[in-house]
Amino acid sequence: MLEKEKLEVYLKIFKGLKAEDLQKVAPFAKAKSLKKEEVYIKEGEQKKKVAYIKSGLIRVFAVKENGVEVTILLRKEDQFVASHHVLILEEPSRYYYQALEPTELLEFEFDEIEKVLVQNPKFGKVRIYFLRQTLAESLNQLETFVLLSPEERYKEFINKNPDLLNRVPNKYIANLLGITPVSLSRIRKRIADK
Repeated sequence: MLEKEKLEVYLKIFKGLKAEDLQKVAPFAKAKSLKKEEVYIKEGEQKKKVAYIKSGLIRVFAVKENGVEVTILLRKEDQFVASHHVLILEEPSRYYYQALEPTELLEFEFDEIEKVLVQNPKFGKVRIYFLRQTLAESLNQLETFVLLSPEERYKEFINKNPDLLNRVPNKYIANLLGITPVSLSRIRKRIADK
């Protein structure tokens, strides 16, 4: 039987399913805690895991040849985190996945959960939802870099993620937006002066 807390989390994740449906995936979930700055997935690893973030924050980043880190993505509570390279392309991860604060996950072995999803048609929508969300987020990020100015990207970021402004160091926000921390300070000053 599912614990009440886990049941509530699963019902939030898998909308449209009933508690009895969720009993099929419950045995595959494992609680995992990450300390601040702990790396969850390293570049080059092939961990076939999907995790639901119950609380906390994960930064996805690459390290360029010159040693400079480039923030690719931020994932927070009520979102999933997984290496898309491993799960979709079946390649080693190209990025590091690091907790920016203490983080609590519900972790699934992808191969185990995949069998359950395939065998139970009710879970088909969950699988499609996950893939659509991943694609939509990637396309949105690409579009913002092509269509928006740095100031517009910053405004969109704070509109969508006001809670992250005090949780993420400025250098990571600037990096995610494709600007320098100095440019971010100038943008913030311009917005404050308006």
